[in-house]
Amino acid sequence: MTIAVDPVKTPGPIVIDQIATYVPELVSIRHDLHRHPEVGFEEVRTSGIVAEKLSSWGIEVHRGYGKTGVVGVLRGHYDGNRAIGLRADMDALPMPEETGLPYASVYPGRFHGCGHDVHTTILLGTARYLAETRNFAGTVVFIFQPAEEGLGGARAMIADGVFKDFPVDEIYGLHNSTHAAPNHLTVSPGTVLAGADFFDIRLRGRGAHAAHPDAALDPVPATGELIQALQTIVSRNVSPTDPAVLSITRIEAGSAYNVIPETAAIAGTVRAFSDDVRETIRQRIRAISDHIAAAHGLTAEVDIRDIFSVLTNDDASVEIVASVAREVLGNERVSTEARRFMGSEDFADFLKHAPGAFFTLGHSGTVPAHNPRFVVDDAILPVGATLFARLVETRLKAD
Repeated sequence: MTIAVDPVKTPGPIVIDQIATYVPELVSIRHDLHRHPEVGFEEVRTSGIVAEKLSSWGIEVHRGYGKTGVVGVLRGHYDGNRAIGLRADMDALPMPEETGLPYASVYPGRFHGCGHDVHTTILLGTARYLAETRNFAGTVVFIFQPAEEGLGGARAMIADGVFKDFPVDEIYGLHNSTHAAPNHLTVSPGTVLAGADFFDIRLRGRGAHAAHPDAALDPVPATGELIQALQTIVSRNVSPTDPAVLSITRIEAGSAYNVIPETAAIAGTVRAFSDDVRETIRQRIRAISDHIAAAHGLTAEVDIRDIFSVLTNDDASVEIVASVAREVLGNERVSTEARRFMGSEDFADFLKHAPGAFFTLGHSGTVPAHNPRFVVDDAILPVGATLFARLVETRLKAD
């Protein structure tokens, strides 16, 4: 037997009735996590709650992967040698919250502005249901990941041996979305999210009194020239058929009106769907920085860091997700033809270790993520938990 969620907020989806009974607890967990957000690698309280819940449901718990990551292992009632990984990220953003919610963050400058509190709660709902039913053959590995927001949490868990210790045959991840209507799922084959680099460039010269610029090697005008030159990289070195972005996001130079500074610095990000394009852009950043610095008698210090891999979904896994989603949400609420997005996600690194898919689930929020007024509707919780649960029961179906 199944029941539908509130038809006003979430028309259509068929939620597993057992999961529907969890809704009060799931909402309570989500609001508590939202009220107490923790940023990357500091998810001590959050990971403690996750571990306690998993353990209370009889799930084998392992901690310390990626510092604050948590892994839960659950075996089904039926014999099977296949394993499926399900992942949720746990970290918040270092930004203020302006939602006015009764469960708003109690920590100034910390906010679940991307909905990772929601993702964590969804996976907990799935874990409880599967622990209570165990109607599958094989193993489920629940991966609660720290530090997704640019700090390399996925790579940290991998470096600590998460897939060596808990190998999986497939892996799936979910993200909430304001780009789709409530309960609309999007999962697309191929490359869907860009890889990302962060870069810092410091031009170093010689400081002097501003009244005597001839005594200085001024990095400020050279920095202006550098900013303009970097903007030619994509337009003149990358094919128009290969989308790429280079954005300067920070400029720093000097601290007084009458002092020419010794150094000036800029920082920014590069996004592209191809590793070859990313490498071309890296080489051009270094070359342009060095040559402009030399032309002004300066030196350039360039640091480029690979932060996110290109995220590429496995075609067969995409169809698996879409098929399950059509059963839960209805055909008209499932899309497999979304355009690529220049955002990034370190779930991409998990996909290098096992085939799988990353998909999004729409909710009623209208303010985009990473905005101080971003809000996710609690109605997404049982729907997301049902999707994950049905994925497991479909892929690890007992003979």
